[in-house]
Amino acid sequence: MRDAYHEELDSIGEGLVDMARLVGSAIGRATTAILDADLKLAESVIAADEKVDDLQRDLEARAIALLARQQPVATDLRIVVTSLRMSADLERSGDLAQHVAKLARLRFPERAVPRDLHATILEMGQLAQRLMAKAAEVIITKDVDLALQLEQDDDAMDLLHRALFQHLMDDRWKHGIETAVDVTLLGRYYERFADHAVSVAKRVVYLVTGEHADELAAQTDPAGGTGRIEGT
Repeated sequence: MRDAYHEELDSIGEGLVDMARLVGSAIGRATTAILDADLKLAESVIAADEKVDDLQRDLEARAIALLARQQPVATDLRIVVTSLRMSADLERSGDLAQHVAKLARLRFPERAVPRDLHATILEMGQLAQRLMAKAAEVIITKDVDLALQLEQDDDAMDLLHRALFQHLMDDRWKHGIETAVDVTLLGRYYERFADHAVSVAKRVVYLVTGEHADELAAQTDPAGGTGRIEGT
């Protein structure tokens, strides 16, 4: 019975990895769709989000069943509860990728992103995909140091987001209000996607250590490791 129980816990973790990989792929394909005005690709991203939703519902059902049957405590309880929260982050990430694809579909056959902003949006899309790939690796490895790095990596997304707004506020902006709204929304979608990847990593930190990531980061030693303060 215990073997079956732990296999079920492991399968929940595998489901989270599958979700992370799916939404990471989705944001990459949605970025291509928005930049290339590729309607077929946009439609495929929109349709594929149902698989992410199905995985989230299945994972939630299994986690709740485990809570009811096994009444886990301590670390096992933390795994189940944290997994539920991570699945919610990943499902929302899939929705954000879908939003990007829906914007590409809405503006087709026109391009939603002006040529002079293609490089910035491409970089945001690629960074979002890398962050989610790293989040998936963190789920697999339970590497606390790697998890804590994600928040630092997210600083690059924040810089890109600010650069996008600076471009929109420039007096030389010539693409009109509708395009400005589209670009503003896109910037927000990518920024929030990255936030969810960071949130997943933070939840892994809590799962492994029982401490919140912000508290653990405050204990980081000068050499850059995650050693605890002596006596704690």
